[in-house]
Amino acid sequence: MRYFISFLSICILPTFALALGVNMDEAKTIKSDVIEYNVKTEEIKASGNTEMINASGQRVKSNNLTISKDKNSVSTNDIELWLGKHVYISAEEINRDGAETVARNAEFTACDGCDDYGNAWEIFSKKVIHDSNEKMLYFHNASFWIYNDTFPILWLPYYEMPDPSVKYKTGFLNPSFNSTNDMGLQINIPFYINFSNTHDLTTTFSYLTKENPLFQAEHRLNLHHSEFRTKGSFTHNKAGENRWHIYNNDKIELGENARAYVYIARTSDKTYLQKYDFYDNQPYLDSGAKLELFGQTSYVVADTHIFQELRQAHGTQHSVSGNILPNIRGTYQTDPFFKETYLSLSGDILGVSGDDANSQRVIGEARVISPWTLWGGNRITASVAARYDIYNFYKTSIYEDGQQKDSFSGIKSRFLPNGYVEWGLPLYSIKNTWTYIIEPRARLTIMEHSDKDAVFAVNNDSAGRFLSDTTLFSDNRFAGLDVWENGNFIDYGARWAAFNENHDIEVFLGQTYDFNTDSKDKDFNDNGFRNGFSDYVGRIAYSRKYFQIASRFRFDREDLGLSHIENSLYVGKSGYYLSVGHIWDTQPIDVFSTSDKNTHEVSAGAGIPLTDRLRIAGSVIYNAYDHLVQRHSGGIYYEHPCYHFSLEYRRDNTIKYEYTGNTTYRFKFGMSIDGQHY
Repeated sequence: MRYFISFLSICILPTFALALGVNMDEAKTIKSDVIEYNVKTEEIKASGNTEMINASGQRVKSNNLTISKDKNSVSTNDIELWLGKHVYISAEEINRDGAETVARNAEFTACDGCDDYGNAWEIFSKKVIHDSNEKMLYFHNASFWIYNDTFPILWLPYYEMPDPSVKYKTGFLNPSFNSTNDMGLQINIPFYINFSNTHDLTTTFSYLTKENPLFQAEHRLNLHHSEFRTKGSFTHNKAGENRWHIYNNDKIELGENARAYVYIARTSDKTYLQKYDFYDNQPYLDSGAKLELFGQTSYVVADTHIFQELRQAHGTQHSVSGNILPNIRGTYQTDPFFKETYLSLSGDILGVSGDDANSQRVIGEARVISPWTLWGGNRITASVAARYDIYNFYKTSIYEDGQQKDSFSGIKSRFLPNGYVEWGLPLYSIKNTWTYIIEPRARLTIMEHSDKDAVFAVNNDSAGRFLSDTTLFSDNRFAGLDVWENGNFIDYGARWAAFNENHDIEVFLGQTYDFNTDSKDKDFNDNGFRNGFSDYVGRIAYSRKYFQIASRFRFDREDLGLSHIENSLYVGKSGYYLSVGHIWDTQPIDVFSTSDKNTHEVSAGAGIPLTDRLRIAGSVIYNAYDHLVQRHSGGIYYEHPCYHFSLEYRRDNTIKYEYTGNTTYRFKFGMSIDGQHY
């Protein structure tokens, strides 16, 4: 008997591995009522109930099994195979000759035992052929049923699919459906092309009832420590226009200390992405490349950016107005040379090109940073720095002596020494299960005061100064490097926090006093400074396991009137969730005299599980300034172990050029095999 069991381990299990792709590579148990071995023909016969289970749990049951001497010919009847946790096939008769296995009167499902109501879907076929070389299943005279033979939904004279051992296979994927009010019904038919386990392509043909077809493609390639991703679309619409978009994002590892990126994002026009549902609220598209070099205490990055503006002009200068070719930044930090004191060296090279104007900038800075922890927990950090800027302008708008020059060509330079001293004293106490922390903090920043260089370049990388809790205690409160703080100021504030195992609370409040006499002018950039004192800025947040709420704000120091507030709320548990966001902001005139409408926006989203598998979700964005629902969407989603589907609705009320918003419905359906979506 031991001989027969050993022979079955070697012969019978690999046979079933070929039959319908079952992976019986290692036997765990083999049982049979009767096992016979014919010495003359060297055939094995197993009669009665025969069951085999391998180490991974795959099972085979059969009756009257016959295996030839060369193991290339097998015949049996009443066979049942479990190819995975939920993948099951049974047949009245099965015969194998070489690489081809034929099962007659067969039943196949990938949903065995997934549902108390029965198998979600099954395929009944008069004949199923499995080709172990091609790893394909061919169904003849196949009928599709749902829920345990209850509802027939489809009959096909012929149907084919990869066997369960195949992870990737070239072929058509499940279609999806869209419907928009200006382009009609959209039928998306994707075709998947597999080149290897790390290289594939998906092409999608989209038929639209009110517009010409749309073609889409997505290419994916993984190499050793590198990733390449490209997707895009194209259509020649009924107006005779070629409209398209392309997104590319490549990451290339160049060793332990170097990494490169290539990114492309372009479209044919400003409204194509919204009209064809590729838009993701991006204000502009950014294309370029980046190279990173990094060591233990140093870092260098070089990147280029070519922008494509998508926003509709409002008569402001907020929009991207030049391409960056290139920007090279590097930092180097020495080891401590006295206590914790160290030296940081940094450099920045920037080229900006746009329209007929361009400029180049070189910045070098050396900074000494010395942190100290003194008696009583006092923390003192002192820093001194020297920075030198050189600019080469060509027909560039700059500010000089408080006046804007629209077309300046020439070289300018400036020396900008600065330093700061920062103090903090974190105090804490523990009472019962709570830990309390209060930390007063202050920083005095000293900079060279030079009116003529206060605002230097218009279209390089700086924006206006908008004080917030995130820019307090910063070296430079402007968004970039071109605009200089220009003068002395002091930041001060306090943070209070309390936390235990389940709760976390934080409150922060701060302010700035600017010694620059210009800031005492009530109308100085309208940035919240009055007589040297800024508005109050702060934040408050509370969180626990299923609940988070936070608010960031700025309010007037004189009448406590709000000028900016951001609120967020999230509640979620067991599939239920509610999220609310709110922002209200007055748009001041910044250093470049740009302005726009005030912002007042409310967003909300919610999800409700109706059952363990069925849920609904929706979201809305409301523009309270214009009293307009900017966008709202909703959907119903069903996740079954054997299939999944969704029906979504979205309304976009954006008005931009010829695009006036639309309503979109989308339906998706997919199958699942052992938990993997297809």
